[in-house]
Amino acid sequence: MLDPIVAFVQRVFSAIGRGIGLVVAWILWPFVTVANWYRGRSWIIKGPIGIGLLVLVIGYGYFIWNTQVWSGFDPEYVNAYNLAARKNDAGQPVKAAAGQTAPANTCQTSAIVDVTADLIDLNVNKNAWISSMLLYKLGFFGADWDNTPWLDNKASFQRGINQAVRRTTVELVDSLGRVRGTSGINNNLQAARGNMQFDEETWYFGWSPFGPKTPTPSFYRAAMRDLRAFNVSLAKCEATFDSRSDNFIEFLDRIANDIGNTSAIIRERSEFHNGGWFDMRADDRFWFAYGQLYGYYGVLSAAGADFDSVITQRGISQLWSETLKQLSAALRIQPVIISNGREDGWIMPTHLATMGFYILRVRSNLVEIRDVLAR
Repeated sequence: MLDPIVAFVQRVFSAIGRGIGLVVAWILWPFVTVANWYRGRSWIIKGPIGIGLLVLVIGYGYFIWNTQVWSGFDPEYVNAYNLAARKNDAGQPVKAAAGQTAPANTCQTSAIVDVTADLIDLNVNKNAWISSMLLYKLGFFGADWDNTPWLDNKASFQRGINQAVRRTTVELVDSLGRVRGTSGINNNLQAARGNMQFDEETWYFGWSPFGPKTPTPSFYRAAMRDLRAFNVSLAKCEATFDSRSDNFIEFLDRIANDIGNTSAIIRERSEFHNGGWFDMRADDRFWFAYGQLYGYYGVLSAAGADFDSVITQRGISQLWSETLKQLSAALRIQPVIISNGREDGWIMPTHLATMGFYILRVRSNLVEIRDVLAR
């Protein structure tokens, strides 16, 4: 009675096996053909081809390594600055502790500038800048890596940090690094802003205009040096950091607008592209937003030290601490695979909506702090 059933199952599995074998043979056929052709050539042909393949393998190995290893990544990196121990607002003369003599002609450096410079260092020195690497620019068989599920998360994360750094350097030039109306723009900050505006994708050679170029990381490293030079001048009381409440209000307003724009991008992707684990652009949106919050977590923590008197005098210490806690909580979301499922779905999670929720919470707090300071 069971013999026909057993025979049928055997035929089914045999057919499946033959099908799999045909698919594997079809996939391997070009490689086998090329290998057979290669074996039949002389060393005059084999040598250059072999060297080319070796360079390609080493190049892709180096590229994959750099995209997968995130050196210096630490969601709680702010703790290393010990910002709570700072007793002076940025730009103010350093005060001595009880029983000690205050150092002459010494002003408090800016924690915002320190953190911003260190974020650049993380992006281009501790890690390779992925967006301008040649193999990243070439893509996956011509397709942009951002349109694939592979090797693009770190690039998006770095660009998110870069967005926060760019916004901060602009605000340092326009308001924080000078007394508006009575002082000129600081040359170091101006240079840093200019270097950070350079595009994110330039390699050593380009087509428009044609010829050799200075790659993107070199401009960002120059910006980092400019920021550190500003803090050296500030420590000597030769530069200005204006820690007034109106500057703080404007700074928070610009940051709130910046992450608000990212929230709109997250919302659009979440609402109209519910591909679950199969949405190839969801990871780009997620890791860009994550990198932006990663950068602003440090910048805003540093702002709390640079504007400590404003925060204390206006009674917003608790609200400020809550904002930083929400930023820290957002950085604890680190899914292995990003899913853009429906918000009412029950199989595929919706990581984009979750990240959007945290962004809106942070933005709401920043707006509230701004409104309190403006009263």
